Amino acid sequence: MQSKSRLRHAILTIVLPLAPTQALAIDQALLPRNLSPWGMFAGADMIVKTVMVGLAVASLATWTVWLAKTIELRRKGALALRRTRALEGNMTLAEASARAGDAHDAVAQLIQSCAREAELSGGILDDGLQERVALRLERVEAAMSRQIARGTGVLATIGATAPFVGLFGTVWGIMNAFIGISESHTTSLAVVAPGIAEALLATALGLVAAIPAVVIYNHLVRSVASYRALLGDASAQLMLLVSRQRDHREFRLARAAE
Repeated sequence: MQSKSRLRHAILTIVLPLAPTQALAIDQALLPRNLSPWGMFAGADMIVKTVMVGLAVASLATWTVWLAKTIELRRKGALALRRTRALEGNMTLAEASARAGDAHDAVAQLIQSCAREAELSGGILDDGLQERVALRLERVEAAMSRQIARGTGVLATIGATAPFVGLFGTVWGIMNAFIGISESHTTSLAVVAPGIAEALLATALGLVAAIPAVVIYNHLVRSVASYRALLGDASAQLMLLVSRQRDHREFRLARAAE
């Protein structure tokens, strides 16, 4: 009996120190070797991959809209400012219309609409003409404002939904991690780590897509508001031009009557 007890004690003395080392070796063997972003994407579940690809496309759309709208706003804003300053000079509506020609920019459209209304009114400069011109200018200004703001709604949508899409990927990845724990009957890091890594990557991509979209959207909204203010200044200058022509005509008629 003593010999058996000594033998058992010797075996336990040898095996027990080796058990943690063997478990650690098994965990290290099961751990994924590539935990880089691309490696986590390649090893992710199909649902999580779809979420990541969608967020990457949304981020690309955000920067594309930013580049396109920035170039458009700068170009059209500079042209509108130049035409508005030209209207501040001493010119008639006919001269302004001749300068605008067949251009399709916003201020040119305002000038052409104003000249068209004056032509339809038969050259009668009265209060009715000013009201009709104001109505036309308001409609053209609203149409040009809608045109310049086109595309910014995509940024608002991305900024509002991207965090929740990333959260969906996070929930799915964590769910996969718990499923792996349940199937393997172990809480080993090798089982939990891949799902948690995928979940965190989906969360990060959601933030990467949402934060720039919100910032760029707010910037473009301010730029569009500045452009609308320029159109408002151009409309005011046209109304002043029509009013000056009316006053000059009434002054000439009064002088002729004398």
